[in-house]
Amino acid sequence: MHRDLAVAHPDAHCELDFTSPLELLVATVLSAQTTDVTVNKVTPYLFARYPDAASLAGAERTELEEILRPTGFYRAKAESVTKLGAALVERYDGVVPGRLEDLVTLPGVGRKTANVVLGNAFDVPGITVDTHFGRLARRFAWTTSEDPVQVEKEVGELIPRRDWTMLSHRMIFHGRRVCHAKKPACGACSLRRDCPSAGTGENDPVKAAKLVKGPEAAHLLALVGLER
Repeated sequence: MHRDLAVAHPDAHCELDFTSPLELLVATVLSAQTTDVTVNKVTPYLFARYPDAASLAGAERTELEEILRPTGFYRAKAESVTKLGAALVERYDGVVPGRLEDLVTLPGVGRKTANVVLGNAFDVPGITVDTHFGRLARRFAWTTSEDPVQVEKEVGELIPRRDWTMLSHRMIFHGRRVCHAKKPACGACSLRRDCPSAGTGENDPVKAAKLVKGPEAAHLLALVGLER
């Protein structure tokens, strides 16, 4: 299934735009309860106005909240971003640390966010257990746990460490495009042969094809001999 995911999603990548570890860290914090697309629309304005940890720490609250408003929960996110900037300045001279044990001590940063930053900004392999990853790992019977830390541990024992970051991207891509939460496109899924949960979603190939999302839909459907 891991190999099939690589075939299904050869272009899988982090869908948050960033040019530095700080930008990725902040963008990941902002991505809670909203889409990567929305965050990518906001962050160019945010980082043009507040380009480093010190300026984020000292951001004018009303202005910052207005910039973050489209992401939802903007007051709480403004609080998180300013506290994060302050902690980086106080503890790490404004530089994002490249170790998990340091990242998770920062305000608003858990293992999921830390692994996103490590894997994509520092090339340190990490498993990002978001809602998509957890759902698919359970559907694939790679784990039965609902606890993200336990899911990370159990999946990490199955997959070589060097592949953890790309596995995360591929699982998230598959969860967003094919293996949806409410109605997975089982009849149009190239992993169906080996998936213990195959058949729980839409099994009719034609109907399932209509459920496949994203710009890669044509490629995904071609793998199972379908087209839209």
